[in-house]
Amino acid sequence: MQMTESRFIDLLNERVMLGDGAMGTEIYQHGVFVNTCFDELNLARPDLIRKVHAAYAAAGADFIETNTFGANRLRLAKFGLVDKVAEINRAAVALAKEAAEESGVLVVGSMGPIGSAAHHSMISEAEAKEAFAEQAQALANAGVDAIVLETFASAEALKLAVTAVAQVVSIPLVAQVAVGAAGGSFPIQNDQLLDPSRFQTVMASIAEMAPVSVIGLNCALGPATMLDCLKLLKAVTDKPVSVQPNAGLPREVDGRSIYMSTPEYMAEYAKRFFENGARVIGGCCGTTPDHIQEMVRAVRAMDRAMVEQRPSRTIEIKAAKQPEAVEPLPLAERSSIGARISSGEPIISIELTPPRGVSLGQVLDKAKRCADAGVHAINIPDGPRASARMSPMAMAAKIQEAADIEAILHVCCRDRNLIGLQSDLMGAQALGIRNALIITGDPPKLGEYPDATAVFDVDAIALTSVVQGLNRGVDIAGNTFNPPLGLTLAVGANPVATDLTREVSRFRRKVAAGAEYAITQPVYDVAMLIDFLSRIEDVKIPIVAGIWPFSSYKNAEFMANEVPGVVVPKALLDRMSQAKTRAAGRRIGIEIAREMVAALTPHVAGFAVSAPFGNVKIPLAVMGLIDMDAT
Repeated sequence: MQMTESRFIDLLNERVMLGDGAMGTEIYQHGVFVNTCFDELNLARPDLIRKVHAAYAAAGADFIETNTFGANRLRLAKFGLVDKVAEINRAAVALAKEAAEESGVLVVGSMGPIGSAAHHSMISEAEAKEAFAEQAQALANAGVDAIVLETFASAEALKLAVTAVAQVVSIPLVAQVAVGAAGGSFPIQNDQLLDPSRFQTVMASIAEMAPVSVIGLNCALGPATMLDCLKLLKAVTDKPVSVQPNAGLPREVDGRSIYMSTPEYMAEYAKRFFENGARVIGGCCGTTPDHIQEMVRAVRAMDRAMVEQRPSRTIEIKAAKQPEAVEPLPLAERSSIGARISSGEPIISIELTPPRGVSLGQVLDKAKRCADAGVHAINIPDGPRASARMSPMAMAAKIQEAADIEAILHVCCRDRNLIGLQSDLMGAQALGIRNALIITGDPPKLGEYPDATAVFDVDAIALTSVVQGLNRGVDIAGNTFNPPLGLTLAVGANPVATDLTREVSRFRRKVAAGAEYAITQPVYDVAMLIDFLSRIEDVKIPIVAGIWPFSSYKNAEFMANEVPGVVVPKALLDRMSQAKTRAAGRRIGIEIAREMVAALTPHVAGFAVSAPFGNVKIPLAVMGLIDMDAT
């Protein structure tokens, strides 16, 4: 059937959608026995069902699912409720709509399989289709925005359901498989798919069905294993993918099944689902409104930052006449870093994070040590991970004054509007700062001030264009000034981005906007960086590789799990796990970083090495500027 206009599809095209969590386990937590017909509670205990829905709506979900997972005639038959299929489904939709009304949350009709595999084998295909079609028709007539076919252990049963539903309704369908469910199509052993290739083949065949709007996974698995399955699924379909994992695996506590994963744990995996391309993210068994609230906070912040970057805002000079720009200062004359770029000499910079307070004594001592060792510049991040620290511009000016070494000032689009950004860039020039790295920035909700307002007037591409204009003596309003700025202009690059095609496209646009060299995110997979370089080999600007040495196994885990845009191969985590002392952790971390430097030296124009926890001895040892034993 031809699909009608859909609010569900409109929202899906606009942003990543956040779903609700468990219905069954929430009902159970309210004291309802497991042998009760949960679907019939729409009639018997409407206040309870409405309360569960309202909690998920208040948690920030974009849609809530109706309490109709088992509301088909074949499952209701064992409770003597065959004649109430339409009534139960209508009541379920009405309750969800009442809970969703104030917040504008969408309502999605939930449909599960007709029963166990054994039950399925005892009924005919025609009976199964009739049951699916009847329930779908009831949900559609009651006004759901979409239907989710979920927790199907059998791929064939899911295909049959899709066909049956599509014959009677024309609303979006989300088709979800329960990987690893008992007797299912895709068995799991030791948290691993036994046959990943078959999984991809079968899931691709479901995704290819025309009525399927979203293909995905739910239930049976905790978030860690579901992430692995998500990556496999994304490789074989261009359709939006959904993931709704359980809150880990249940444990028996006093005869009750308890899901142990915390809201924070689920939120961390929600971020990883987002980074790996999921477009619909929610929860299944064991996930509560608290879980969903944390997941919403984590993903919405990241998605907003991505939306701000696509497409990049176009900067237009709003002047009565075309301003007369001056020729920019030659790159080699702007800074010593610019001179090294012009001559093809390698660059070594070390990143020092601004302090949380106002004391710069230790930072200046570290900068002097770097200068004495032969480092070419100090990188200074701007509010890393959305934290509040000393002004990076103030720190840059003090370092250049006290340590006789150039600073590379990170300029973040998050915290200042376009007027403030231009003012700061002019101020940096007046303070003698000649190197800028333009970044979009982490959204505030990823940091310590989740309620802070993000500005994002422009992204890194647009701000690069602004700086290019300032280097020619023209501001965004078309006002001219002389002398112009003389900033050496760097941009960021992420060689391990989930959507590498998009990252390459954005990188090319940064270069077109005026970028003169690039510094990458921390790289731990040499092959991925070399692959990225091969994709941009026609773009003739130098690439400086970001290196962040591990200081301990815990630090390696943090980089792998907590820092957006960073990929740490399991082999490196295993290697770091062998460290039994703090000194051993530093030594192994330095060895790994040195190996990466050696492998990448022929391919890049230098290295930007971070100082873990401010210990500059570690990056100096990585670059061979001091003895490793000195760390």
